[in-house]
Amino acid sequence: MNLALFEHADGVEALPGNRVVYDLERDAAYFGDVAVDGPAVVWELAEYGSDGAALSVDLELDPWMEWLIRCDRIDFPPGGIAYRHTHPGAGIRRLLFGSIHLEGPDGLTKDVEPGTAWFEGFDYPVKAIASETEPSAFVRVMVLPREWEGKRTIRYLDPEDEDKPKLQKPTVYFDRPIQL
Repeated sequence: MNLALFEHADGVEALPGNRVVYDLERDAAYFGDVAVDGPAVVWELAEYGSDGAALSVDLELDPWMEWLIRCDRIDFPPGGIAYRHTHPGAGIRRLLFGSIHLEGPDGLTKDVEPGTAWFEGFDYPVKAIASETEPSAFVRVMVLPREWEGKRTIRYLDPEDEDKPKLQKPTVYFDRPIQL
């Protein structure tokens, strides 16, 4: 399966499929056959067809498992940190505002600015450090095993981080079962 993110500056028409539409002006997310007038970001999960995508990744999903799509938003206050962690699903994130410094495995780092999208795979270890001077937020779509419906997915890798303050605030828009 292919997960792709598309940018639509002037709105998006309604189309069927495993599709998430995020309305940038209204901070609202929808699943499926939805149109938006105005700037929008769209994630599509399909067998193929990512022409024109801002970011596209192939995912190996077991067809015998039940899967869901989660759309959520993570807000950080200035200086907020998501300590080294993983998630049980893969997904594409897009920074809405602020900035985030990402630290991945093997010393990989990336500075993310507004409008930038990035991918994190299944159980990919990452640490996210938000801007010291301004709030930051990203919206993401993850493909998760259905058993994670309604559950928090973050798993901290270093035991000492469990007791540190967690200043980031998640807002789950929805979990929707999908058909492969």
